[in-house]
Amino acid sequence: MNQAPQNDANKVALITGGSRGIGRATAFALAQSGVRRFVINYYNDREAAEYVIDKLKEYGADGVTFRGDVGDLEYLNKMFDFVAEKFGKLDIFISNAAAGALKNTLELSAKSWQRTLDINSRALLIGAQRAAKLMPESGGSIVALTSLGSQRFIPGYAAVGVAKAAIETLTRYLAVELAPRGITVNAVSGGVVDTDSLKYFPNYEQLLDVTANRTPMGRIGKPEDIATVVAFLCSPGARWICGQTIVVDGGYSLLA
Repeated sequence: MNQAPQNDANKVALITGGSRGIGRATAFALAQSGVRRFVINYYNDREAAEYVIDKLKEYGADGVTFRGDVGDLEYLNKMFDFVAEKFGKLDIFISNAAAGALKNTLELSAKSWQRTLDINSRALLIGAQRAAKLMPESGGSIVALTSLGSQRFIPGYAAVGVAKAAIETLTRYLAVELAPRGITVNAVSGGVVDTDSLKYFPNYEQLLDVTANRTPMGRIGKPEDIATVVAFLCSPGARWICGQTIVVDGGYSLLA
């Protein structure tokens, strides 16, 4: 096991939706890079969240779980209050939790539209505001997860696609405003990634085959493919990357 870099050993990372998929893989990638203290946010599956904490110990890291719906302002603020009370600071904020109505625009209700925006883009806005106040004078890192649906049409993805587009725009504004404080803000767009969330699409099996066949690198994305890039954006090597959306999709988006 690699020795944790000294400058990362005391860092605190908060990952929303950290109990599975890209969030879980990101926790492990950050632990491998030397981050040692974690808050793993989850909504439904406590057992999965506890598994992440147990697994982090294999990397010499540790952490706590926090159950809460990031689409609910009360829970979102309670989560940051918890971080402040438990650790007194925050160095890394990963806005990863995502959900939304999978319907075409003409089928969307006002309630499901607002709920999708709250979980995705509002959670980043309020989360970044709270996270920035907890970050030390030396700076910190904020990374948001987005997707190809922010730029291209995906059937049934209207609300989520708009919410992700808002995340990418918000990333640029936050990046400029927080850069003088040494806080980097970036986003990662993972394309089509084989996670539990993808299984909610009615054409899941077909989607896997079509994506793999048209991806230049010949396969569908894995959570680890995205997580390593997220971890890099939280490292000193990424200190000059500001307000960017990094596309990590094996070349899928390069083809018409």
